[in-house]
Amino acid sequence: MNPRPLGEVTRGTTNPNRLRRVDNWIVYALGPLIRDAPEPLVVDLGYGATPTTAVELRSRLARVRRDVRVVGVEIDPARVAAASAAADPPWLEFRRGGFELAGLRPVLVRALNVLRQYDESAVAGAWAAVTSRLAPGGVLIDGTCDELGRLGSWLTVTGAGPVRLTLAARLATLPRPASFAERLPKALIHRNVPGEPVHDLLRALDDAWLSAAPYATFGPRARFAAAVAATRAAGWPIAHEPRRWRLGELSLPWPTTGS
Repeated sequence: MNPRPLGEVTRGTTNPNRLRRVDNWIVYALGPLIRDAPEPLVVDLGYGATPTTAVELRSRLARVRRDVRVVGVEIDPARVAAASAAADPPWLEFRRGGFELAGLRPVLVRALNVLRQYDESAVAGAWAAVTSRLAPGGVLIDGTCDELGRLGSWLTVTGAGPVRLTLAARLATLPRPASFAERLPKALIHRNVPGEPVHDLLRALDDAWLSAAPYATFGPRARFAAAVAATRAAGWPIAHEPRRWRLGELSLPWPTTGS
């Protein structure tokens, strides 16, 4: 008899292309990890009421490596049964499970909009459960985004803990960088208060965005890139990736955003 999956059933809401920003970032930033893995196994943890995001993840990662395998893992058995019609063995399948990953040893786990529905006190335990089951060198991507995937953020987490925060937005609809506060990962959302690093970061980005108003003549991409460059010049260790900035994306180390 299989042990009870670790975790709780979440709301399961999802939309096509909701996770395109994190998927595209995975292809860019973690492509080498998948490409070099002895077994290119990826888990879409908590894919929700429909298998859409798992299907899309497999399609996007296949650009990195044709033989990548994606397994959608859900606690709710009804969701697993409903997703079976979208399976494409051995490249895409669905299993019942939770933070124990249904016994799998993936090189990458994507868990978007999962821990957001838990208490903050549950985050460290969930991270530990997932990362203890990763393949050597594997990572967990834990984050959240809005319903249409226009605004989101995620953490890269290893067995040693979180190592990087990434913010990403559709710049045409981003009012100002302070909006990222609405979609911070669970580990950070309650820390967006004066005196906390993530609050200082968002304030610095917001101030730089306001100062970069003249760049709006050239469009939101130019303005956002200028704001990120200014924030970096002010001392924040944002990765020097100007092309990603113009896509509405930036990454920086966890010690500068968490405790």
